[in-house]
Amino acid sequence: MNDMQQLALEEAALKTLADTVMDRLKQVKSEMQTALNEGGVGKVDAQLPDGRKVAVISRTDPKPSAVVTDPDAFLKWVRTYSPQNVTSRLVTEVRPAYATALLAEMTAAGTAEVSDRETGVVEAVPGVEIRATRSVTHSVRPTKDGRDLIAEAWRSGALAHLALPQITAGQEA
Repeated sequence: MNDMQQLALEEAALKTLADTVMDRLKQVKSEMQTALNEGGVGKVDAQLPDGRKVAVISRTDPKPSAVVTDPDAFLKWVRTYSPQNVTSRLVTEVRPAYATALLAEMTAAGTAEVSDRETGVVEAVPGVEIRATRSVTHSVRPTKDGRDLIAEAWRSGALAHLALPQITAGQEA
């Protein structure tokens, strides 16, 4: 087998392994999220069978932010209250930098309203809502030596009780 054939085989094997692991990871991640949500748990330690902590799984809740839900209403409001931030081309739109700044201001305030800096008058901004922009998820943060401990446990067979994926015939590469 020449060097290129060797590399081709290694890449095909690694892709098959990676795809198999990713499929199982997606399934376990979904099950973990369900367990965190249903159990009302914010975090849980991942421990080896001997009790050594190797990671912390933490639930992350989405933070609400301002999003434009009705571009026409938003444009109409900006045309009235800040016309210099509207550009007209073939398509009329709010200047992206202004929209970003305005949405950030509303996100920080937690409301789809802005206050006029000169008059102090608070205006509701139509076409904008404060809502979660991503779904609830969780993170995995290995401890300082967690990766090494997991690698050691893998090599020693201490993880044999887990449903870790095996490459089987019939899987796509």
